[in-house]
Amino acid sequence: MPGAGGAAPKIMSDHQKHTEFLRECIRYDESARRQELMEEIVQIQRDARCVRRAVWLMAILITLVVFGLGYGMALVDNFPYNIPQFIINTFCALGAGALISLLAFAGLWVVYRWKLDTRREECRQIVKRLLESRLGKTASTPSQGNGTITPASSRAEHLD
Repeated sequence: MPGAGGAAPKIMSDHQKHTEFLRECIRYDESARRQELMEEIVQIQRDARCVRRAVWLMAILITLVVFGLGYGMALVDNFPYNIPQFIINTFCALGAGALISLLAFAGLWVVYRWKLDTRREECRQIVKRLLESRLGKTASTPSQGNGTITPASSRAEHLD
Protein backbone atom coordinates (compact mmCIF):
# COMPACT_ATOMS: atom_id res chain seq x y z
CA MET A 1 0.00 0.00 0.00
CA PRO A 2 1.44 3.41 -0.92
CA GLY A 3 2.38 5.91 1.77
CA ALA A 4 0.32 8.89 2.85
CA GLY A 5 -1.14 10.94 0.04
CA GLY A 6 -0.78 8.11 -2.47
CA ALA A 7 2.98 8.55 -2.76
CA ALA A 8 5.16 5.47 -2.83
CA PRO A 9 7.32 5.01 0.29
CA LYS A 10 10.82 6.39 -0.14
CA ILE A 11 13.63 3.90 0.30
CA MET A 12 16.75 5.60 1.66
CA SER A 13 20.31 4.34 1.76
CA ASP A 14 22.35 4.52 4.96
CA HIS A 15 24.24 7.49 3.50
CA GLN A 16 20.95 9.34 2.92
CA LYS A 17 19.67 8.44 6.38
CA HIS A 18 22.83 9.77 8.04
CA THR A 19 22.64 12.97 6.00
CA GLU A 20 18.99 13.52 6.96
CA PHE A 21 19.82 12.83 10.62
CA LEU A 22 22.60 15.42 10.55
CA ARG A 23 20.30 17.94 8.86
CA GLU A 24 17.75 17.42 11.61
CA CYS A 25 20.43 17.80 14.30
CA ILE A 26 21.80 21.07 12.98
CA ARG A 27 18.33 22.62 12.99
CA TYR A 28 18.97 23.29 16.68
CA ASP A 29 21.94 25.49 15.84
CA GLU A 30 21.22 29.20 15.50
CA SER A 31 24.25 30.26 13.47
CA ALA A 32 24.05 31.73 9.99
CA ARG A 33 26.24 28.92 8.64
CA ARG A 34 23.52 26.37 9.46
CA GLN A 35 21.10 27.74 6.84
CA GLU A 36 23.85 28.00 4.22
CA LEU A 37 24.95 24.45 4.96
CA MET A 38 21.42 23.07 4.69
CA GLU A 39 20.89 24.85 1.36
CA GLU A 40 24.22 23.53 0.05
CA ILE A 41 23.31 19.98 1.07
CA VAL A 42 19.92 20.19 -0.65
CA GLN A 43 21.52 21.56 -3.84
CA ILE A 44 24.27 18.93 -3.87
CA GLN A 45 21.71 16.15 -3.32
CA ARG A 46 19.58 17.51 -6.18
CA ASP A 47 22.60 17.72 -8.51
CA ALA A 48 23.82 14.25 -7.54
CA ARG A 49 20.36 12.78 -8.16
CA CYS A 50 20.30 14.39 -11.63
CA VAL A 51 23.76 13.04 -12.46
CA ARG A 52 22.79 9.58 -11.16
CA ARG A 53 19.81 9.58 -13.54
CA ALA A 54 22.09 10.60 -16.40
CA VAL A 55 24.41 7.70 -15.54
CA TRP A 56 21.46 5.30 -15.71
CA LEU A 57 20.35 6.79 -19.03
CA MET A 58 23.82 6.35 -20.54
CA ALA A 59 24.02 2.79 -19.21
CA ILE A 60 20.67 1.98 -20.84
CA LEU A 61 21.79 3.58 -24.11
CA ILE A 62 25.02 1.56 -24.11
CA THR A 63 23.01 -1.60 -23.45
CA LEU A 64 20.71 -0.86 -26.40
CA VAL A 65 23.69 -0.22 -28.68
CA VAL A 66 25.34 -3.49 -27.62
CA PHE A 67 22.10 -5.41 -28.19
CA GLY A 68 21.57 -3.69 -31.55
CA LEU A 69 25.03 -4.58 -32.80
CA GLY A 70 24.77 -8.05 -31.25
CA TYR A 71 21.49 -8.63 -33.06
CA GLY A 72 23.14 -7.65 -36.32
CA MET A 73 26.10 -9.95 -35.79
CA ALA A 74 24.04 -12.92 -34.63
CA LEU A 75 20.99 -12.80 -36.86
CA VAL A 76 21.84 -10.93 -40.04
CA ASP A 77 23.59 -12.82 -42.80
CA ASN A 78 26.81 -11.22 -43.97
CA PHE A 79 26.39 -8.62 -41.20
CA PRO A 80 28.62 -5.70 -42.00
CA TYR A 81 27.86 -5.79 -45.72
CA ASN A 82 24.07 -6.30 -45.69
CA ILE A 83 23.36 -3.27 -43.48
CA PRO A 84 23.91 0.29 -44.66
CA GLN A 85 27.15 1.73 -43.27
CA PHE A 86 25.19 4.72 -41.97
CA ILE A 87 23.32 2.50 -39.47
CA ILE A 88 26.50 0.83 -38.24
CA ASN A 89 28.24 4.21 -37.90
CA THR A 90 25.24 5.59 -36.00
CA PHE A 91 25.26 2.69 -33.53
CA CYS A 92 29.01 3.00 -33.01
CA ALA A 93 28.84 6.78 -32.53
CA LEU A 94 25.96 6.43 -30.06
CA GLY A 95 27.84 3.79 -28.14
CA ALA A 96 31.09 5.76 -28.02
CA GLY A 97 29.30 8.96 -27.02
CA ALA A 98 27.30 7.18 -24.35
CA LEU A 99 30.43 5.51 -22.97
CA ILE A 100 32.33 8.80 -22.78
CA SER A 101 29.31 10.48 -21.18
CA LEU A 102 28.91 7.63 -18.72
CA LEU A 103 32.51 8.03 -17.58
CA ALA A 104 32.15 11.82 -17.29
CA PHE A 105 28.87 11.58 -15.36
CA ALA A 106 30.29 8.90 -13.07
CA GLY A 107 33.25 11.17 -12.32
CA LEU A 108 30.92 14.08 -11.65
CA TRP A 109 28.83 11.89 -9.34
CA VAL A 110 31.98 11.03 -7.36
CA VAL A 111 32.74 14.76 -7.05
CA TYR A 112 29.22 15.46 -5.75
CA ARG A 113 29.52 12.59 -3.30
CA TRP A 114 32.82 14.03 -2.04
CA LYS A 115 31.21 17.49 -1.67
CA LEU A 116 28.31 15.97 0.26
CA ASP A 117 30.70 14.09 2.53
CA THR A 118 32.53 17.36 3.22
CA ARG A 119 29.26 19.08 4.13
CA ARG A 120 28.31 16.15 6.35
CA GLU A 121 31.60 16.55 8.22
CA GLU A 122 30.80 20.25 8.70
CA CYS A 123 27.41 19.19 10.10
CA ARG A 124 29.13 16.84 12.52
CA GLN A 125 31.34 19.67 13.72
CA ILE A 126 28.31 21.93 14.24
CA VAL A 127 26.50 19.19 16.15
CA LYS A 128 29.60 18.54 18.26
CA ARG A 129 29.93 22.25 19.14
CA LEU A 130 26.21 22.44 19.83
CA LEU A 131 26.30 19.46 22.18
CA GLU A 132 29.41 20.74 23.96
CA SER A 133 27.84 24.18 24.44
CA ARG A 134 24.64 22.73 25.90
CA LEU A 135 25.95 19.67 27.73
CA GLY A 136 29.60 20.50 28.42
CA LYS A 137 32.71 18.51 27.56
CA THR A 138 32.49 14.73 27.58
CA ALA A 139 33.67 12.95 30.69
CA SER A 140 34.82 9.86 28.84
CA THR A 141 36.60 9.19 25.59
CA PRO A 142 37.14 6.02 23.58
CA SER A 143 39.97 3.82 24.78
CA GLN A 144 42.70 3.32 22.21
CA GLY A 145 42.84 -0.43 22.72
CA ASN A 146 39.51 -2.05 21.94
CA GLY A 147 37.21 0.88 21.10
CA THR A 148 35.27 0.76 24.38
CA ILE A 149 34.48 3.90 26.31
CA THR A 150 36.15 4.22 29.68
CA PRO A 151 35.90 7.10 32.14
CA ALA A 152 38.90 9.42 32.12
CA SER A 153 39.58 8.75 35.82
CA SER A 154 39.94 4.97 35.34
CA ARG A 155 42.32 5.50 32.42
CA ALA A 156 44.51 7.67 34.60
CA GLU A 157 44.65 4.84 37.18
CA HIS A 158 45.80 2.37 34.52
CA LEU A 159 48.59 4.70 33.40
CA ASP A 160 50.25 4.69 36.87
